[in-house]
Amino acid sequence: MVEAFIAIGSNLGDREDNVKTALQLLKKKTRLLKVSSTYETEPMYLEDQNWFLNCVTKIETDLPPRNLLVYLKDTEQRMGRQKAVRYGPRIIDLDILFYGNEIIKQNDLEIPHPKIQERPFVLVPLVEIEPDHVHPLHQKTVLKLLSELNSEKSIIKRQKRV
Repeated sequence: MVEAFIAIGSNLGDREDNVKTALQLLKKKTRLLKVSSTYETEPMYLEDQNWFLNCVTKIETDLPPRNLLVYLKDTEQRMGRQKAVRYGPRIIDLDILFYGNEIIKQNDLEIPHPKIQERPFVLVPLVEIEPDHVHPLHQKTVLKLLSELNSEKSIIKRQKRV
């Protein structure tokens, strides 16, 4: 079994229900160890869209990284996600942030997620549940990465758990 971290985000439809549904579907193939509060977050990259609801969960899984990615993408499709504009609106987004201490760089799978250090909507909930987790490439804790982040994006804590 390996511990991994999954980022969950939604900005279409009933965002809170979408996040809850994603967590329930994750339970079918993994064990949820910790779930952060949910956060209302300003969109990045493509800013003319609804705000997101985001959280991070720490899981335990026996799925290899590629199989976990396939399960997450299948879950997104089952929930109604459709391919559209990159960084655009989505009913659900599920990303592998970390998978143990593995470093993987392939065309369609990069672990750790390559944008962790620039995303407050990932770092804030990640720090809430595991502040001392060390990024295997940067060799810094996620708390340190958050303290070094220079972002003007708003992030508002909504509730403890969905």
